[in-house]
Amino acid sequence: MSQFFNINADNPQPRLIAQTADILRKGGVIVYPTDSGYALGCMLGNSDAQARIRQIRGVDDKHLFTLLCRNLSELGNYAVVSNSQFRLLKANTPGAYTFILNATREVPRKLQHPKRNTVGIRVPQHNVVQAILEAIGAPLLSMTLYFSEDDTALSEAWQIRDRLEHLVDLVIDVGHCVTGATSVINLTSDTPELIREGLGDLAPFGL
Repeated sequence: MSQFFNINADNPQPRLIAQTADILRKGGVIVYPTDSGYALGCMLGNSDAQARIRQIRGVDDKHLFTLLCRNLSELGNYAVVSNSQFRLLKANTPGAYTFILNATREVPRKLQHPKRNTVGIRVPQHNVVQAILEAIGAPLLSMTLYFSEDDTALSEAWQIRDRLEHLVDLVIDVGHCVTGATSVINLTSDTPELIREGLGDLAPFGL
């Protein structure tokens, strides 16, 4: 049975964040809040946890994870970023965006797009996930928590616990969580390309 933490969205309790980090380091799968709804997460490099997340979501290994980073400095370890890309990212992160960027060698091949060697990366704007990222000192592998049989994503942690309490190690409750999708923007070429319109404002990218 999973643990269930009530964490303050504005001022995350350090003790609970430390316990969350410990669960992740031990190979756990967590449900946590982001600025675009609840998500499933695990540590980079933990193949068993990745397999569990794919099983929960009902997707195969062709469905790619998103890499969540604390800031642009960390993002730069996993993506090749030009000067113009950096300026765009600096002006629009953190936020509800997923950016498609060329991957560095730090990203395992199986986490990259098989043909393009790209990776989806986020810098989320949510105090709790930022605190978790700071505590683990590393990126988080993430996949949106969405059940294909539902019309909309779940926005309340207690609903998620009822569904997943025997499948994940921790569910974090911050109260109601905004639901929606990130705006997905391809920045691998000189001109930003819209892949999916979501919560992130498209105007700064000329889209």
